[in-house]
Amino acid sequence: MNNYLGSDMERWNYLLSEINEVYHNANVKLGVSDGAMDVLYTLGILGDRCPLSDVTRLCGSSRQTIHSAVKKLEKEGFLRLKAKNGKEKLLCLTETGKVLMEETASRMIAVENDILNEWEQEEREEYLRLLQKYLNDLKCRVNKI
Repeated sequence: MNNYLGSDMERWNYLLSEINEVYHNANVKLGVSDGAMDVLYTLGILGDRCPLSDVTRLCGSSRQTIHSAVKKLEKEGFLRLKAKNGKEKLLCLTETGKVLMEETASRMIAVENDILNEWEQEEREEYLRLLQKYLNDLKCRVNKI
């Protein structure tokens, strides 16, 4: 049952690990934790005011990691939590939070966009099609576990 070694899956996991390491190193260079970057990045995509539940759902990090990062960013004055509807909370970047987002997450978003924009349209479409196919298959099979 050791057909994993030397397989495409081994290469897949290696590449994912390397990509994660590059993002982590970028966060270190930019002076933010991985969790803080996840929050700032998501706010950079969704806007500087959005529900905490959306940030938690879209970040890809654990709920605990996101809540810890939110608390730290709030304590440092980069964002505020406001009550929305009942239990729902709204994340709002402060002016210094907007500056931090521009200096960190916006730079990473620009790097990613630059890379994808250098690819041919067919390459982007194929890359995204295959990622979506993998995600769909993964979800389906994990649901059967």
